[in-house]
Amino acid sequence: MLGSQGGPASNSTPLGLVVLLTPSLFLGSSFLVLIVSIHHLAGPDKRIWSHSAVVFATAYAVLISIVYFVQLTLVVPRMMRGQIQGIEPFLFVPFDSFLYSVDILGYSFMSVATLFAAPVFAGCGLHRVVRLFLTANGLLLPFIALQVYYHPLIWVAALWAVTFPGSTWTLAIVFRRATATEALDQSHGVMPVTTSCDAGHGLSS
Repeated sequence: MLGSQGGPASNSTPLGLVVLLTPSLFLGSSFLVLIVSIHHLAGPDKRIWSHSAVVFATAYAVLISIVYFVQLTLVVPRMMRGQIQGIEPFLFVPFDSFLYSVDILGYSFMSVATLFAAPVFAGCGLHRVVRLFLTANGLLLPFIALQVYYHPLIWVAALWAVTFPGSTWTLAIVFRRATATEALDQSHGVMPVTTSCDAGHGLSS
């Protein structure tokens, strides 16, 4: 979301766009898979929340994939040849371009998706940590969406670099424990047993 030359007020460069946007292109589909995984772990009474999260994660993945694919396959090659005439509407200029607005709309949908995913984790312990990270990421929504009107909001939105990795790391632990528990239960031929802390949300600790 920052200018590829080193700050939000800088212009994009071909190298900066490639370095920033190549991994970002894969982030969209990866995030969607993450949210779908949450949906499959959610208990029946929580699936309205997880299903809503899938909807907004899908919108996020589509929007940012369009932005980054256009940048990498159209804008970067033309910039490298010095032929940007005619593609000005597709240049990625922080705060002041069409595709930047599409990009922050996508990340706004990501925030909404994590807000909907948070209630799936209604337990305590690790699930509480996951819920807090997802909620914190979701609460960045106004700072992401409104930064085009007041540019300093981007520095608050930059907390995404903490809340999003925190969400994914703690979710990775949840998924690993859920997989291990399922494998153990199947090997012993018994049904999964939830603790009182985890009861009611369909996730095993």
